[in-house]
Amino acid sequence: MKTFYPGELKTSEFHALLQGSVAPRPIAFASTIDKEGNVNLSPFSFFNLFSTNPPIVIFSPSRRVRDNTTKHTLENVLEVPETVIHVVNFDLVEQMSLASTEYEKGVNEFVKAGLTSVPSEKVKPPRVKEAPIAMECRVNEVKALGDQGGSGNLVICEVLALHVSEDVMDSAGAIDPNKLDAVARLGGAWYSRASGDSLFQIPKPLRTKGIGVDQLPESVRISPVLTGNNLGRLANVEELPSEEEVNELSHHPAILDIKRRFVNDPESFQNHLHELAKEYLEKGDVETAWRVLMQ
Repeated sequence: MKTFYPGELKTSEFHALLQGSVAPRPIAFASTIDKEGNVNLSPFSFFNLFSTNPPIVIFSPSRRVRDNTTKHTLENVLEVPETVIHVVNFDLVEQMSLASTEYEKGVNEFVKAGLTSVPSEKVKPPRVKEAPIAMECRVNEVKALGDQGGSGNLVICEVLALHVSEDVMDSAGAIDPNKLDAVARLGGAWYSRASGDSLFQIPKPLRTKGIGVDQLPESVRISPVLTGNNLGRLANVEELPSEEEVNELSHHPAILDIKRRFVNDPESFQNHLHELAKEYLEKGDVETAWRVLMQ
C-alpha cells in the first residue's frame, strides 16, 4: 500500500487522489442568480444531505486548483443567498456535463445546455424542468475553508420546497431508485449509475468551450430522433465539420441508400440521417455523427 501526504504532492495530484477515493459522490446541479439577474447553472460533486430537521444540504464550489479563482456559483450565492439544487439522472447527465463548461459570466447555462427554465415558488433562481427532483433552498451560511486553490466553500442550504416527479415514485409514494436512475461522480471522467450498467464515461466539456445546444442547427436541436444526451454530446465540440469533411462522407453506402430511398420524402430522409448519426454517437464517434447530420 502506498501512502500519500498532502504537503508532499501538488494540490492537483492530491485533489485527483481524493476524488478517486471518495466516490461515488452525488451531484448537486445548482442554479443561482446574481444581483443583476443573470442566471447560472453548474454541477458540484462535493455535495450531500446533512439534516432533515431542519432540512439541510451542503455543497462546495471550491476555488479552482489551477489559478485560485472562484466560480460564478459561489459569487452568486454571496450576492443572492438562494439556490435550486437538482438531482441528476442518467437522462440528464450529458447536458449536466456540458453545463460545467466555464462559460463567461452572464452566459446562461440553461440555454447552452438546452434545458428548460421554469420559475421557482420560494426562491429567485429558476428550476430545471427536465430534472426529476429539485430542492428550492435558502442559503443560511457560506463557510470558506481556506483561501488557496482547491479550498472549499461550504454552501449551507435549507430546503424550502422539494419537487419530485411522479415518474420516479412508486405506488406507495416513495422514490424508486430504479426509476430515479441517479448518477454520481467518481474520479477523472468516470460516473456511476444507480441502476442498470453502473459505470460509464463522458468526455469533459472542452476547455476551449463547446458551442452549446443553442448553437446547434435547428433541425438537430428539435430532432424527434436525438435525445437530450445526444444533443449534449453534439454540443461539446468547438466547431462544426468543414464542407470538405462533410463531402468526404457523402458516398458512404448507408448515406447513399438513405438518399435513394427517401429522395422524395425530406422528412423521412432527415429522420433516417439522425438515426444513423445516433448510432455513431452511441459508439462515441462524434465527428462522424456530425458529418452525417450535415449531409
